[in-house]
Amino acid sequence: SQEFCSALEQDHLRLQMAKEAVERRTRELREEGELLCKNLKQEIPFNIALPEKSMVFKGLVTSKEDMNKLMLIPRIHYPLLGGSALITFEKAEVAQRILEMREHVVELSCGEELEELDRCRVQVQAVPVDLLLPSALEMGLTRSSRSILVSGLPSLGIPEEGLLDKLELFFSKTKNGGGEVESREFLDDSGQVMLTFAEDGVAEQLIERGHIQVFIGKGKYEVKISPCMSGNITNLQFQPSCCPRTVLLTGIPDVLDEESMRDALEIHFQKASRGGGEVDTLHYVPLGQVGVAVFTEDAG
Repeated sequence: SQEFCSALEQDHLRLQMAKEAVERRTRELREEGELLCKNLKQEIPFNIALPEKSMVFKGLVTSKEDMNKLMLIPRIHYPLLGGSALITFEKAEVAQRILEMREHVVELSCGEELEELDRCRVQVQAVPVDLLLPSALEMGLTRSSRSILVSGLPSLGIPEEGLLDKLELFFSKTKNGGGEVESREFLDDSGQVMLTFAEDGVAEQLIERGHIQVFIGKGKYEVKISPCMSGNITNLQFQPSCCPRTVLLTGIPDVLDEESMRDALEIHFQKASRGGGEVDTLHYVPLGQVGVAVFTEDAG
């Protein structure tokens, strides 16, 4: 029995030593992992260069589902043939009444008291305005290896071409970190300049700097250097849409000058007795001419 107890004690001692060895190795692995994570954080800098832009909160809060969506603001160019007019009413129900009546006899005497035989009338047709609006858009983005965006440019009151010349002169010098400039373009919608270099590597070095002091004339100004992204539309889908407040008038003869015809049409279609109502805008194109109407998102 003494030998049996001694064997149990030895087994217990071996298990205790094995447990301590496992715990010690676990602590070592944990310390090595923490050290590795610390070194990775020090070696990999996190820096995203984006164009600077002043922003202000206007009070609009969106849902989380909309965060990754690209918002499209349609701007449709609509051809307007001669002998036609576009009329937009303040209320959609007025436009609907005009469309339901379809045929309209417009008095051209502009309210003058004339005998019945002396009155001049024309017959026009009202048809709906149907547009194709984008419903889905997919884009593929690529980063240019030779182009940069220059933002934060000073307002010097000089022509755009003059500013482009000065920027090209500065960034074409190797002592400023630049190189031969292949092309330059002023982006009107953002106030930024896109510069494209003839050789690889120049743009990347400037982007890594982020900011640079630029000499323009006798002044020195700090501008921001950002990568240049370009996008290609890979899929674009449309859906038909009818303008609720706008009506197209066709078949208008060339019997009055442009201003008089426009006044006659507006007078006729704003009268409630003829199914009309308050007119927001009216544009008339005489026969022999062609116009282009621009449709934007209806904010009313």
